[in-house]
Amino acid sequence: MSLEQMIVLAVVQGITEFLPISSSGHLILVPALMHWKDQGLIVDVMAHMGSFLAVIVYFWRDIVQLVLGGLELLRGRMTLRAKMALYIIIATIPAVIFGLLAKKTGFEEAVRGPLIVAVNAVLFGIVMYVADAYSRRERRMEDLGMGQALIIGIAQAIAIIPGTSRSGITMAAGRFLKLTRMEAARFSFLVGIPAIAGAGVLILGEAISKGEPISADALITGAMTFFVALGAIAFLMRVITKVGLAPFVIYRFVLAAILFTLIWNGYFA
Repeated sequence: MSLEQMIVLAVVQGITEFLPISSSGHLILVPALMHWKDQGLIVDVMAHMGSFLAVIVYFWRDIVQLVLGGLELLRGRMTLRAKMALYIIIATIPAVIFGLLAKKTGFEEAVRGPLIVAVNAVLFGIVMYVADAYSRRERRMEDLGMGQALIIGIAQAIAIIPGTSRSGITMAAGRFLKLTRMEAARFSFLVGIPAIAGAGVLILGEAISKGEPISADALITGAMTFFVALGAIAFLMRVITKVGLAPFVIYRFVLAAILFTLIWNGYFA
């Protein structure tokens, strides 16, 4: 890839991974709009891993507590942090199952297209708006139950479809479950850590087994993504508490309108 393409992909991935506007959808659209050759899943995964490291750095205190909670869980002690570690595990299970099925059946590749992105930008934009605008805001992460953690996990599994947005759908699920905006965003980030890491390891392992090289372009793209994503997380945490999801819903509708226009005029043909 050219340096220009690496920079654009890093900026797009870093910004969109955590903003509720769908990173996978944008990573599909960038090469299509620019008429670049699709960068492939390896570059996508390395960019996602850059985002993964950014969330680890930003939420390191929460992660330390979850690790300690996991150790307490193994010792049979159900403390508050052990309960939160258990909820993260429960919420991860649907994404693991759906991810494996999608890869085995070829579903993941079959849905990589501008039309899918446009439709889901509108559909899940509406879901996000309703969840944020009409849900009560009274609960913290610690108030969730196992069934509610599973619901958020199922929402995360749906996000494998481009245009959905993992952060958007999990925050919407959290808001429907009466989490405050800050707590919905916090749980969304934390529950995404094992899902992002697991998907990256799975695809990288498959690529290595096939002899596909992990290029320097992919590594550089991932490194640049880390710094962009770190800023994006800080930005989202400020905006979500003051304004909510409305600005991102508007962006999704505008994006969809542009895409439908381009599709209608045969731009992607």
